[in-house]
Amino acid sequence: MASIMILNGPNLNLLGKRQPEIYGHTTLVDVEAACSRLAASAGHAIRFYQSNREYEIIDWVHEARENMAAIIINPAAFTHTSVAILDALNAFDGFVFEVHISNVHKRESFRHHSYVSARADGVIAGFGVEGYEFALRRVCSLLASSDGA
Repeated sequence: MASIMILNGPNLNLLGKRQPEIYGHTTLVDVEAACSRLAASAGHAIRFYQSNREYEIIDWVHEARENMAAIIINPAAFTHTSVAILDALNAFDGFVFEVHISNVHKRESFRHHSYVSARADGVIAGFGVEGYEFALRRVCSLLASSDGA
């Protein structure tokens, strides 16, 4: 059994309430429940966090270095601004997948650049909250492949 960390950046605590025309009506609690079920069905565990504070996300990435096989991260607005989160992720040896609920490439031009993508093993954008499950399925697949190697 592997442990997988799922990190969420600023304003995602308002998921389901904030701009539902972009982000939908599903809450972050709903996303966590769906990811927990999926991970359990694959024999893995998740740790799910959200913060509006950059330093907390960095601290969680540092913590993941000791006991996580993968990080799935929706850095939200920190995507476009945080070299510090990129540096923390660069010090993590496991898999990293970046998730965005909306298609950031169809939005304002400042959202087109991601610092996190420079470290990510994959990026999923524009699939709504299902993107978390897509990323988690990929992580589970990679973990299964590495177990059999």
